Amino acid sequence: MPSRPAATAPTRMAWLPGAYHTAEDFVSAGFPAAVHARGKPLDLILIDPQLQHVGDRSLLERLRSEIVLPARAAGVSIWLGGISLGGLFALDYAASYPDELDGLCLLAPYLGNRMLTGEIAGAPGLAAWQPGALAETDEQRRIWRHIKNRRADSWPLYLGFGREDRFSAAHELLAATLTPQSVDVISGGHEWSTWFKLWENFLDSRFV
Repeated sequence: MPSRPAATAPTRMAWLPGAYHTAEDFVSAGFPAAVHARGKPLDLILIDPQLQHVGDRSLLERLRSEIVLPARAAGVSIWLGGISLGGLFALDYAASYPDELDGLCLLAPYLGNRMLTGEIAGAPGLAAWQPGALAETDEQRRIWRHIKNRRADSWPLYLGFGREDRFSAAHELLAATLTPQSVDVISGGHEWSTWFKLWENFLDSRFV
């Protein structure tokens, strides 16, 4: 599953790309180079899951057994990072195993279909929204229930997105549940140049 360097840093961050993207896209965009240029104590694990939809429980279990649990056993801080559909998958992991992560870094995450996010926005807002009874396969609604019930004092969740991103309305719903220090909004669309700038901002001002 992962493509990674030898782990030497006290923190590992496993990155999930969006649909039809690959681990190599993170390299091409400069994600590892940005870490190395800054000398950050962070090892990146670049995953190539070939995501097309959320809800792949076998992939989630492999992520747990091959990456998250070994990091915890080694006493290493473990974060998940996700872009677009990879962000929804990272949230799915957090909803399934909320006590196994030390943080999430989500860049322009896909947060569910417009019918669901419109329902939440019209509640009005997540605080007033009631998820109702959940089908076992309704990952999107279960993820939003997790966001709604997430404690403010739990591990950090950072959100970055571009103002012109086609999913920005959903991003704003998630941003409303976070502190201002946990949200970064810049000019840009749903594309690698925007995500890389957000990554640089995260490394420079949010990751210690």
